[in-house]
This record gives sequence, structure tokens and C-alpha cells, in this order.
Amino acid sequence: MKSIDYSLYLVTDETKPNAELLSIVESAVIGGVTVVQLREKKSKGNEFYEKALALKALLDRYSVPLIINDRVDIALAVGASGVHIGQEDIPLQVVKSIIPSTMIVGVSVKTLEAAKIAEENGADYLGVGSCFPTSTKDDAELLADGMLQKIRENVHIPIVAIGGINKENISELIKYQPNGYAVVSAIIQADNPKEATKNLLREINL
Repeated sequence: MKSIDYSLYLVTDETKPNAELLSIVESAVIGGVTVVQLREKKSKGNEFYEKALALKALLDRYSVPLIINDRVDIALAVGASGVHIGQEDIPLQVVKSIIPSTMIVGVSVKTLEAAKIAEENGADYLGVGSCFPTSTKDDAELLADGMLQKIRENVHIPIVAIGGINKENISELIKYQPNGYAVVSAIIQADNPKEATKNLLREINL
């Protein structure tokens, strides 16, 4: 399960009730989202597990991979396609040692040094950001000027741009040729998630 299309990478918002979230994700997938990350920062383990199980069942119907944020145990328990970790989570080498080789690991980075270390240690892809100011992550730090380009030029694994990306600004990132664009609010908070997804893809593919 190593070949993943990162083009439009949806990250969930845990403020949405389960049924509503599943409906939004399904609409987004029908609209063209290629991969989904379940991100839960406050949920208890059993809530996270139940949500992950329901989301995995939905995404399997559309052959769309599920990535679990932070929680390696949840990713293993539901048979997710991968796990995504930050700089302060379990070390990448440890994660790699306890997951099957079929699972991918993504790592959040905001500096070239962190990007190179993650690549050397076996990351399958990088989440690079925050590209723009974002309301979904309180501690998100904006990338230094030119950092996305530097990382793109110096690593050989896929990179996914993340942070405050929407229909109005996504075109500003295309010149850096990321392998994908991760969005939260631009789809999750949209009145019509399917149309919002299609609009984002139009901007990417112009």
C-alpha cells in the first residue's frame, strides 16, 4: 500500500459530530479527495477507535486510503493505510519498528533539517507547513520564506503542503510542485463539500 495519490489530502475536524463528518467526507471523496487523515486531539481512545472504524469502512468502499494522526495503536487496530506523526510524537524509527511494512508514515516538518532527517529515517512522505495562517491548529507556525521550495529541492520523497490552504490561495503553491495539498476548513466547513473539492482540484489542475 505504498503508492498513494496525495493530490488532495483531506484532514478531518473533530468538532464535527460523527454522522455529519462521515457525510462530509463521503461528499468530498465523491468530489475527488484522494486520501483522508483522521485527526483527533481530544477524543478518548474508544471514541477515536469507533470513529476510525466507521471512517475506514466508508473509505474502503471508494478505495481511498485512511491515515491516522498520531495514534499508532488506532492505525494498527483499524488496519489504516498509514499514520502521520509530528515532531513531538513517538520517534519515527520507533513507529517504523512496530507497524507492518505495508503501512506508510508521514511526518510533519517546517524546516529543511527536519525534512532531511525524516527522509533519512524512512518517512514515506512529509507534511510541510503551515503554508498560510490557519484557524484549525492553534500552535501552527508559518513556514519561513522559501522553505517549501528548499524542501522540495532537497528531498526525494513526496511532500504535501498544509496549513490554511483554500481555493483562493492554493494556486500560489503550484510553482513549488508539491505532490499534494492538505486541506481542512476549505472542505469541512464548506456548504457543499463535493463542489468545494472539485473547485480545489480545478485550481490545482489549471
